[in-house]
Amino acid sequence: MGLKWIDSREIALALIDAHPDVDPQQIHFVDLRDWILALDEFDDDPAHCGEKVLEAVQMCWMEEMD
Repeated sequence: MGLKWIDSREIALALIDAHPDVDPQQIHFVDLRDWILALDEFDDDPAHCGEKVLEAVQMCWMEEMD
């Protein structure tokens, strides 16, 4: 079973692995969305993404970096 938009923390962990040198506070949501869609384990409808979903992923990413 792949990652879905609701899997914010798991997506954040996958992004940390894929982009270890990126500061999540500096990423644009357009880039964040593209990076999520590019994850091999991501398997959800791209149309179901919104700003709130991306904010949740970004917040989880920042929490995991601390």
